[in-house]
Amino acid sequence: MLKQPNILFITADDMNWDAVGAFGCPTPETTPNIDKLASEGIRFNHGHITIAVCQPSRSCMLTGLYPHNSGGEGFFHLRYENISLLPCELQEAGYTAGILGKLDHSSPYIDLGWDMSYDMDDLGHGRNPSLYRKYAADFMKDAVKAGKPFFLMANSHDPHRPFYGNDDPKWYNNENQSKAAIPSKVFTPEEVTVPGFLEDLPEVRLEISEDYSSVRRCDDTVGEILDELGKQGLKDNTLVVFLSDNGMAFPFAKTNCYLNSTRTPMIARWPKVIQNNIIDEEHFLAGVDLMPTFLEAAGITTDIAFDGTSFLPVLQGKEQNREFVFTQFNQTAAKRNYPMRCIQNSQFGYIFNPWSDGKKIFKNESMAGRTFHAMEHAAETDLQIAERVELFLHRVPEEFYDFKNDPDARNNLIDSPDYAEQIATLQNKLEQKMMETGDPMLTAFQNRKCRKNIDSFMENFANEIGGS
Repeated sequence: MLKQPNILFITADDMNWDAVGAFGCPTPETTPNIDKLASEGIRFNHGHITIAVCQPSRSCMLTGLYPHNSGGEGFFHLRYENISLLPCELQEAGYTAGILGKLDHSSPYIDLGWDMSYDMDDLGHGRNPSLYRKYAADFMKDAVKAGKPFFLMANSHDPHRPFYGNDDPKWYNNENQSKAAIPSKVFTPEEVTVPGFLEDLPEVRLEISEDYSSVRRCDDTVGEILDELGKQGLKDNTLVVFLSDNGMAFPFAKTNCYLNSTRTPMIARWPKVIQNNIIDEEHFLAGVDLMPTFLEAAGITTDIAFDGTSFLPVLQGKEQNREFVFTQFNQTAAKRNYPMRCIQNSQFGYIFNPWSDGKKIFKNESMAGRTFHAMEHAAETDLQIAERVELFLHRVPEEFYDFKNDPDARNNLIDSPDYAEQIATLQNKLEQKMMETGDPMLTAFQNRKCRKNIDSFMENFANEIGGS
């Protein structure tokens, strides 16, 4: 029987799943350290976060609850009191709990009592791998000295905007603060591959190269932390999980419910439990599954009513019935409400967008960079890109995609009679999931052909969580 394992939970900020070499990134050398981690454990090709934006995504991970059940729908601390939190449950069981980076967004309650915490300014604006290593090393040594297992949540601020090459020069020359680091490899536009859900335009290609340089610096951080773990002789009894909190901050990824919004490069390594170089093509995992998994791995029994389910049996090489994943979106950082729900399986995905009424315009962080401006400019003379921009801005109430053959969600099949059966199956599955979890959007979904009903839902939704 293994003693209680240490838990090292490493997150990237806005890293697309296919920016990682182990998940098929066509651009070489983006993530050598993450690739090595994948070769030493299991990578999940159907790993998803629950909601594709930072603070709500992290709240799901640390509560095991969907946002409508924790009160964590947007960029605020949980609206509901007395929600059980992962670090607190681990601390009660004898763990010491520390966090590096993303402190506010990874603390569902503002007064969460981490035993150790360092945030952005302590870590070279969350972009200095050697500083992550320094503080991780001290934390690990203190835990060993105290005879306690540890939970360390190490959150890179890469590759979140601003990307390397377009960031603040003060990050590199301010003597009064810790400095950001230069990535170990800087990519050029000629080296990168533009994802299929974007347009291959010069400015898009440039921004992808900047993003990938930030991806590489995140990988540098992962490498430093993992090297320190091994140096201290803690590798064998440490469960390491790596993932990104959501897709990349580009149109049709972050703050949406597409495949490239929620799919995450989820990797787990636990040398005495997980075999090397396993690729799981079967099980659908979600952000809400992490807390129950970590608690079970730590040998902690609980009567907490989670929305998620432990996937420890999958880590142990067993089978679980995990054929679907339920994801959602609610509110942007600017307090704009765009509620969405999605259900998907290994081939198809169905998305419900009650906010889409033909008039309301989608506005989010992804529109601030080079890419969307380039798409808007190209749309003036290119009808196909113009249609793509129009879809992004206004969306449609219902979307259905063959994600297996169309992972970039280019062809909405919602009105195709050839897919009526598959559409009905996922609609029924989504309704069932909404009923099971007490989703307040259920009535709007059940009456989705009635605009008056949906408008009423939208008004109540804004009254409940704020925003517009």
